[in-house]
Amino acid sequence: MPERRPVGVFGGTFDPVHVGHLRLAEEAAEALGLAAVRWIPAGQPRHRASPRVAAAHRLRMVDLAIAGNPRFCLDAAEAESGEASYTVPTLARLRAELGAAQPLVLLLGADAYAGLPGWHRWPELFALAHVAVAHRPGFAVDAAALPAALQAEHRARHVPGDDPSALAATPAGRILSFPMTPLAVSATQVRALLAAGRSARYLLPPAVIDYIDLHHLYRNHDGS
Repeated sequence: MPERRPVGVFGGTFDPVHVGHLRLAEEAAEALGLAAVRWIPAGQPRHRASPRVAAAHRLRMVDLAIAGNPRFCLDAAEAESGEASYTVPTLARLRAELGAAQPLVLLLGADAYAGLPGWHRWPELFALAHVAVAHRPGFAVDAAALPAALQAEHRARHVPGDDPSALAATPAGRILSFPMTPLAVSATQVRALLAAGRSARYLLPPAVIDYIDLHHLYRNHDGS
């Protein structure tokens, strides 16, 4: 029988994975009652600049970062494919793997959510998964500030009161938000620190820092 508790889907370049990513996944798992969070590093993302380092490095850093958390698991399919990464085909693959009845929840930050209308085949997302949006405490998602194309979907699909129990009632199609501890950290900031030879301690897991140092990542321009 499929696991009826929702499974979170967390994609990104993770270039590199940092504490903000880890807290988003952890707080989503707790707030939404997720059975697991599947981390999916992108191979070649299409809606942003190419990652600074190779997919194999980013995959390994995520693997190191999530080790020891029984709710986190790594999905290497996008990173190992060598092809352009799109969310809809990835969700379709997970749906085929986990079954039609399994609730899936795509985890997004508020900025990524507002940018959904620019994603490849974005309206199809809702037939494949729920969407959960992380926001700062006290600053819930404002539907009126969303792009017009997304406003209609948000109003039609938003769960009243952001009740997480609604996620288990159906496999896909709902939208809700959850508060996340605000952390002023970004991969861009971390890369700049590393490129300048400065410390990224407490912004990255120690195992990720060790891996970056071992392979001399983010200190040159070829990503090797």
